[in-house]
Amino acid sequence: MRAMQSTKRPKLFWVSAGAPLVSVIVSTLLVFASKANNHGISVIGKLQEGLNPPSWHMLHFHGSHLGLVMKTGLVTGILSLTEGIAVGRTFAALKDYQVDGNKEMIAIGLMNVVGSSTSCYVTTGAFSRSAVNHNAGAKTAASNIVMSVTVMVTLLLLMPLFQYTPNVVLGAIIVSAVVGLIDIPAAYQIWKVDKYDFIVLLCAFLGVIFISVQDGLAFAVGLSIFKILLQITRPKIVMLGNIPGTQIYRNLHHYKEAVRVPGFLILSIEAPINFANITYLNERILRWIEEYEAEEDSKKQSSLQFVILEMSAVSAIDTSGVSLFKDLRKAMEKKGVELVLVNPLGEVMEKILKADEAQDFMRPDSLYLTVGEAVASLSSTMKDQSSTM
Repeated sequence: MRAMQSTKRPKLFWVSAGAPLVSVIVSTLLVFASKANNHGISVIGKLQEGLNPPSWHMLHFHGSHLGLVMKTGLVTGILSLTEGIAVGRTFAALKDYQVDGNKEMIAIGLMNVVGSSTSCYVTTGAFSRSAVNHNAGAKTAASNIVMSVTVMVTLLLLMPLFQYTPNVVLGAIIVSAVVGLIDIPAAYQIWKVDKYDFIVLLCAFLGVIFISVQDGLAFAVGLSIFKILLQITRPKIVMLGNIPGTQIYRNLHHYKEAVRVPGFLILSIEAPINFANITYLNERILRWIEEYEAEEDSKKQSSLQFVILEMSAVSAIDTSGVSLFKDLRKAMEKKGVELVLVNPLGEVMEKILKADEAQDFMRPDSLYLTVGEAVASLSSTMKDQSSTM
């Protein structure tokens, strides 16, 4: 409500900016006057005055717990960086500016190195404080300077005054600030575009609310990594068909007018080929061949003679990926089917040329620039062979 008020009525900005401070002062005075802390109201309690003492003399890089400390530091660092960058991108989307992830990591890392010498807590881009700062109407980085000076003065002079501040008011300030950042239309748009991404969003949202920011973000990052691994190990491969009257070949499931070419199985691999997915690709391609042959037998059409792999979307390949073609060629030779490659990119072609089986793919009838060219050339070869017979 305060955010809406400051947006619709700029002249009343001071109301939005001062509301959290007034709430803290009034609630603290009420608790102090009524001794409500003695009747079940949770308060901050006694706080220590002054700045953090130096702690660089307490840093030790030896001992039996060094391994555990390193592991804890690594996990904490990853989570703090994830939280900081996620918060930065959230506010960048709200205020329409760009966030440089490298600069964010350098800033957070430098703050933690300096903070570790002054007894500071692990520093990150806190979602709660950033939300309160945004909701108060801060526009530039100067607000951070004002906030830092205010915190320092508070630590030095005003700490005893916050002894009776109720925790419920602090929680209400954070919740009211965060609620204004919830974007229901954006969540609905993600649901329409990608259901899996919406599940990740929902897990992060619920995890942050009911568990903690760290656990919620960790769970969301884990699901995102799982999705990436799934895409790597199960790459997309589709069957292409010809659009009648053209030399254009498209996905049969997306273009209803596309038709199969008799005697050809045209497949498009739409991901890099590496050790993680060669087994899946090998099994999937051979299954395509078996299904295609079974369907042709049932329709009493001409038998399968060529398998064309369209590789313009294969951006990279490793040595295991190169061996995939050798295994496929051997398996297809037993079935009387020939393997043809179409438009392999520079890196892919370079590694195929360096492989032992390069001479098999350097034949004029095994490598083409376009699917249309391959089908036209191989079809004429099929006709010449049938006329000779």
